Amino acid sequence: MLARTVLLQLANNKTMEAFVKRNPLSGRMTKRFIVGESVEEILPAVREMNAQGAAVSLDFLGESVTTEEEVAETLDVYLRLLAAIKRDNLKSAISVKLTALGLDIDPDFCVRNMERLLAAAGKEIFVQMDMEGTPYTERTLGIVYRLWDAPNSLKNGGAVIQSYLYRSEKDIETLIEKGIRVRLCKGAYKEAADVAFPEKEKVDANYSLLMKRLLEHGNYPGIATHDPAIIAEAKRFVTEKGISKDRFEFQMLYGIRRDLQTELIKDGYNLTIYTPFGTHWFPYFMRRLAERPANLWFVAKNMLRG
Repeated sequence: MLARTVLLQLANNKTMEAFVKRNPLSGRMTKRFIVGESVEEILPAVREMNAQGAAVSLDFLGESVTTEEEVAETLDVYLRLLAAIKRDNLKSAISVKLTALGLDIDPDFCVRNMERLLAAAGKEIFVQMDMEGTPYTERTLGIVYRLWDAPNSLKNGGAVIQSYLYRSEKDIETLIEKGIRVRLCKGAYKEAADVAFPEKEKVDANYSLLMKRLLEHGNYPGIATHDPAIIAEAKRFVTEKGISKDRFEFQMLYGIRRDLQTELIKDGYNLTIYTPFGTHWFPYFMRRLAERPANLWFVAKNMLRG
């Protein structure tokens, strides 16, 4: 728990970020979790994952953007990415953080940018609106609902729900009622005990509760976990309830538990690999280390190989 707290605090430390990026070992450390930096660089990896039987959700890393110029750069990358997905007929969605598209600048500005992305994606490409820390939970869901309920909505956007938040059960019910696709994860930010379960056991228990609700009543939910016990529980539940494998998908992060990824594909389950790219990788990288002690050990081994 202490290591997780420290790593999550370091995720937003600009001094540490600059130090790590200057370190010649950083490329070796991040290669496991970050597929590349540019649209052109990542496409071969997407084709390879598709060939292995997995779909992909591509996330151009960056958050808490504060200038319209930065937002324009992010939007341009996503528009080029969508064009490449269609051109190459890739099995890929995109994942977007609303703070990368101007949420901190102006909510209406953010909505206009999201409308451009959703229109460019069309009905062929799913657009996942990622969840960030709790200061953004209500605002993010508000924009998800606003875009979903718009008169010209293509209904091609979805939300992320974090099981460590007390409010998530109520949010799940609203999303199910509206028919919005949900990616269910445990949560990767440091949150206060008055908004989130501090105990891992309660986070896991809430995850299982929400997962079952989505599997029975949700619109093609994404069960985002690397936890073998929860994966086994999901498999048992859908078998008991007669839920077919085409009504949901498992989701995992690029570079984590590749053995489980291969096993799920072999067993005929749909799998989407959440695949980040870009130069602003440090906060994401630190949160991945905080989530699982094995990730720290992997990095340590690579550094020692020097």
